[in-house]
Amino acid sequence: MPNDDPFSSGSRSRGSSSRAKVIDQDGREIPQGPFRSNGSGFDASAFRTFQQGQGSFVSGFDFSAALRPLTREQRLARLDAIAKLLDVAFIVPGTNIRYGIDGLIGLVPIVGDIVTTAISLWLVREARALGAPWHITARMLGNVAVDGVVGLVPVAGDAFDVMFRANMRNVRMLKRWLDRQPR
Repeated sequence: MPNDDPFSSGSRSRGSSSRAKVIDQDGREIPQGPFRSNGSGFDASAFRTFQQGQGSFVSGFDFSAALRPLTREQRLARLDAIAKLLDVAFIVPGTNIRYGIDGLIGLVPIVGDIVTTAISLWLVREARALGAPWHITARMLGNVAVDGVVGLVPVAGDAFDVMFRANMRNVRMLKRWLDRQPR
């Protein structure tokens, strides 16, 4: 009879108790918990015990890896990805004009510009959390203010959003400052 257990690996026998260590990206071993395979599939009894102690299904999941502080490089990569999504994620077909969701969301009068300005302000807050000095964050805030105020103008403001790319400017400014800092 073929192995019908979707949680067990096909290469190991059911009686085998040896298992490979699971290592996270920082090189630490991830301990076996109630949701890890122990060679015989999903450990439902451990799950029930864990669930009874915690009181809910959601608390049975380990969110500690998601809540762990990010490294400087991870935070910078996240800021870069968000800035690219906001400013240069798409290309107008047949041209080299790039635009992002900032230009698209900005088409919604007032509310769209407020939302994109709030996301841009979050990028500035993250830059400050990375240790950017006041003069860098002041320039970043200036870029966000220009982008937000001019973006309120109905059609010309949206065209300005596409061409000005405040978020890309801010991330580039932050990267230049971080490159000059000792690690």
